[in-house]
Amino acid sequence: MPSRPVALLLPGQGSQYARMAAGLLPCEPVFAEAMDEVFTAWGDAGRGLRAQWLAERPEPPCDHAAFAQPLLFAVDYALGRLVRSWGIEPVALLGHSVGEVAAAVLAGVFRLDDAARLVADRVARSARAEEGGMLAVAATVEQLGPYLGEGVVIGAVNAPLAAVLAGPEAPLAKVAWRLASEGFACRRVPSFTAFHSPLMEPVLEGAERMIAAAPRRAPGVRLYSGYTAAPLSAAQAVSPAYWAYQPARPVLFWPALEALLADGDKLLLEVGPGQGLASLARRHKAVRAGHSAVAALSPARPGTQEGDRQALVKARDVLRAEGYALGR
Repeated sequence: MPSRPVALLLPGQGSQYARMAAGLLPCEPVFAEAMDEVFTAWGDAGRGLRAQWLAERPEPPCDHAAFAQPLLFAVDYALGRLVRSWGIEPVALLGHSVGEVAAAVLAGVFRLDDAARLVADRVARSARAEEGGMLAVAATVEQLGPYLGEGVVIGAVNAPLAAVLAGPEAPLAKVAWRLASEGFACRRVPSFTAFHSPLMEPVLEGAERMIAAAPRRAPGVRLYSGYTAAPLSAAQAVSPAYWAYQPARPVLFWPALEALLADGDKLLLEVGPGQGLASLARRHKAVRAGHSAVAALSPARPGTQEGDRQALVKARDVLRAEGYALGR
């Protein structure tokens, strides 16, 4: 019998890179089929997105929301489907930013085609937002208090010493200079958009109507919210306002992870490009003590087709070591 149940972590903006997980196309038919389902849901635009995904130098560039948001959603969803094809049913899902939309599809809140339209609408709206960006800082929320203002806010709490600021470009650049000059380690998050800040509020007006027209259901598996830091209730999961204004709200990944692991030991499996969430989860006391464990389906850094395959093999080996009899 497996020693620990599996919970899926689904990454968002900042995890994207060219050809992410594309090395799995020739050898993982379930993944390939799921990616095709998402591209088909986007119609004519889906063919262009598929070409962007497979390009060595995509245009628009990887860090642009028009590339990152839809393709992160697609890869997260397809890798989640791949895990389920192995006979593994996760007991919980925790998505970061757009990863939570992919998690909602896997949990049965949205149909795939409706979630794909939600993501496409979000991308179109973000293109109308004021120019901005995001800044990852090795600091606590309390330490960052004096640097907030002029539209710069806490956009994400990823770990006790890992926060993200978001806001308009000029004030954010000024804050980045101040932080660096005062000894804080910081780096720009790969994003041309100030997601998870009030800068997004104006362009999100009206998104509720489109979401309200789509069928929605209570999650069939526990879905942890990066916005409430708790499992989504049935009422929250079907609320158009919750999903419409998600891109303007801060992501509370670490508090949500705390809630997930407080519910019992887990094998945390990152399903998406890179290992950003896995590296954050490894800082948790439950993981450091060996009570919970972490694995990822993708390599830590972009690489070759063989690197994609090897990362998947390692993840399957971890699952077997946990006692899971994989479907193939």
